[in-house]
Amino acid sequence: MAILDDRTLDFVSTSVPQTERLGIRLGELLEPGDVICLSGELGAGKTTLARGIGRGWGTPLRVTSPSYVLVNEYPRPRDGSTLYHIDGYRLEQAADVATVGLEDIFDSGAAVMVEWPEHVLALLPEDRLWITLSYDSPTRRRLRLNAGGPRATILLGDFRKNAFGV
Repeated sequence: MAILDDRTLDFVSTSVPQTERLGIRLGELLEPGDVICLSGELGAGKTTLARGIGRGWGTPLRVTSPSYVLVNEYPRPRDGSTLYHIDGYRLEQAADVATVGLEDIFDSGAAVMVEWPEHVLALLPEDRLWITLSYDSPTRRRLRLNAGGPRATILLGDFRKNAFGV
């Protein structure tokens, strides 16, 4: 693990279960209004990390990629909060974004995860935690977390403590 500064953290996951566990640690810390961006090539582990985030968030539903439906909603029974999971891969034109209602989702105050955030960059709030995943080998993934605002910086610091004890 490399702590580059208070807004950047690099580490390597050596297995699918470890990537999911790290997602659980992050999901436990999410609050309504948090935005998590999951960036990386196909097969980099975005959905695995998202699955863990959903579990940590507290949804009883299995988190799956919203590739074909574009947006999945995951309720949290203990308080009725919602975690939205957006797949931006197929959203390349303004009309696509308007049809899905992303502006309404970001304005709702709910927690949001976005896979392929590069496709909806103009809609994303500045205060976001951007996670870039890269494929090293069948069992290794590199993750870089960058905090882009005050809440995301707090979230990153809390995650570092929750996941790594530092």
